[in-house]
Amino acid sequence: MLVAEGLVKRYGRRSALDGFDLAVASGEIVGLIGHNGAGKTTFVEVVTGLVRPDAGRVRIAGGSGRAVRRLLGVAPQEFALYNGVSVRENLRLFAGLAGLRGRRRDTEITRVLDELRLAPIADRPVGVLSGGQRRRVQAATAMVGSPPLLLLDEPTAGADPETRSALLAAVGARAEAGAAVLYITHYLPELVDLDATVALARAGRVVARGTQRELTRGLPGELRVTFADPAEPELRLPTTDPGADLAALLASGRTPTSVDVRRPSLDDLYRALEAGKARDVAA
Repeated sequence: MLVAEGLVKRYGRRSALDGFDLAVASGEIVGLIGHNGAGKTTFVEVVTGLVRPDAGRVRIAGGSGRAVRRLLGVAPQEFALYNGVSVRENLRLFAGLAGLRGRRRDTEITRVLDELRLAPIADRPVGVLSGGQRRRVQAATAMVGSPPLLLLDEPTAGADPETRSALLAAVGARAEAGAAVLYITHYLPELVDLDATVALARAGRVVARGTQRELTRGLPGELRVTFADPAEPELRLPTTDPGADLAALLASGRTPTSVDVRRPSLDDLYRALEAGKARDVAA
């Protein structure tokens, strides 16, 4: 659905994008992660047409330019809502921009209000809502009309648990229905909850791409063992082979009271790449 190849965007001597490649298939959720300045938001701006790249190209459903804009649903990192009017009126505006009219528009608005648990506050002005409620409204403006490509930039930033739960459920449902979803976040557990594939950006390009299992293969996890001995009640051992390391520990004659294995996580991948301890593994 979305294919970006060789994107370059420079601002003076600084390269915001430096050979950025990324593809998102229909029905797939791709979690785009990386520190501030990695190029994530600039990439979204290029895909939406707000910024013109210096090199490279973006294709959406095989097309480009204004002809594909209606295929996009975008929730930017900064709020882009009309505070003086109600949630429902905001959705009517964005539904109209998506080409919806009449009964179809009203049906779609009702569906999105229910999906994101906004129906009880649908007629309140956006300006009086909490931050979490506004996050849900922003996501709703992206989802109204069921666009086949969703770009969600930090959709749960500062969100409360209710907002996070509603958003993750809605995003998962949209992907199951066939939408391609680009999900930018600093909160890595959300990507596990969404069963998302992962793209890690650094210095304007994607340096790691794949499933969590693929990307963390070979990284050390941790073997946590407790003992009844008060002199050394706990041992934490970095390990890539917990079975072998536990067997060696048992062979030493020490008897544990409990054993816990922590598998390598996206956080471990993140730290390893930033520390230069893992090679670039972009596919």
